[in-house]
Amino acid sequence: MSFFRKLKESISNKTEAVTAVFKEGLAKTRDAFVEKVEDLFVRRKKIDEEFYEELEEILIGADVGVNTVMELMDELRAEVKKRRIEEASDLRPVLSEKLIGLLDEEGDATLAMAPSGLTVILFVGVNGVGKTTTIGKLAHRFKQEGKKVLMAAGDTFRAGAIEQLEVWGQRVGVDVIKQQAGSDPAAVMFDAIQAAKTRQADVLLCDTAGRMQNKSNLMEELNKIFRVIKREIPDAPHEVLLVLDANTGQNALQQARLFGDKSGVTGLVLTKLDSTSKGGIVIAIRQDMNIPVKLVGLGEKMTDLQDFDSEQFVHALFAGLVTEVAEEK
Repeated sequence: MSFFRKLKESISNKTEAVTAVFKEGLAKTRDAFVEKVEDLFVRRKKIDEEFYEELEEILIGADVGVNTVMELMDELRAEVKKRRIEEASDLRPVLSEKLIGLLDEEGDATLAMAPSGLTVILFVGVNGVGKTTTIGKLAHRFKQEGKKVLMAAGDTFRAGAIEQLEVWGQRVGVDVIKQQAGSDPAAVMFDAIQAAKTRQADVLLCDTAGRMQNKSNLMEELNKIFRVIKREIPDAPHEVLLVLDANTGQNALQQARLFGDKSGVTGLVLTKLDSTSKGGIVIAIRQDMNIPVKLVGLGEKMTDLQDFDSEQFVHALFAGLVTEVAEEK
């Protein structure tokens, strides 16, 4: 159980409020996934083929991803042999350790910021995944940190998209740079960058369309936006964040592949993790794309958009076990 002790000690050095947000936000996944795992460990004392098969089914059911599950099972079998583990309960910390390892692989999870001057963050993703809400919450966070923030209404195609961003702008006290619906999104970005420079803004958060209502290609439109931003600020955009709805499970993985291949995505945002029992999709996408998860949406409140933390994630899932360890003499 030493792994859980280390995990508890690591978490104790972090903000209690953040830990609480992760625990509350991942409650559905914990109930659906970890309770099944715990039940398996209680029912099957010994590690045999039936034990492995059941664990495999639980992991796939949590949307961890078939390929990732197969690799994970091979690693668990190897660890069982190496450590000569016989009791199923002794495999719990090994499984948790492996899950952190899957989430912790290469890639910096912190948001990239310009060393000086304006930071430009571009948001991409299909309609309905929570892009605008994510932008609004991130604007609130940066403003709370004392930064001057602007938002660019680059989704000029979806009905109501500009107004939705303006509502968030009013809510968090951040100006929105916009043009008329149907305008050229790249022109909006140009205006937004000029405004950000003139007003000496610290951060520019840029919304983009999730699909086109005309015949133009979405990826071509995104590339045009990219070129305009780069022409004005060579080092920008500093992040291209792909926003995905965790509720959509494997569809989110397909979206990640579509955007990741063609739009220079540097990080992922997983929204609505609080309303899904399939939080394992975080692991599947992380493994498939080899792109770091940078932010997670864990609820409706402004503060529920959190930097992704693999230890907090696994701790929230296995909170019962960590508490159990703490109470051991």
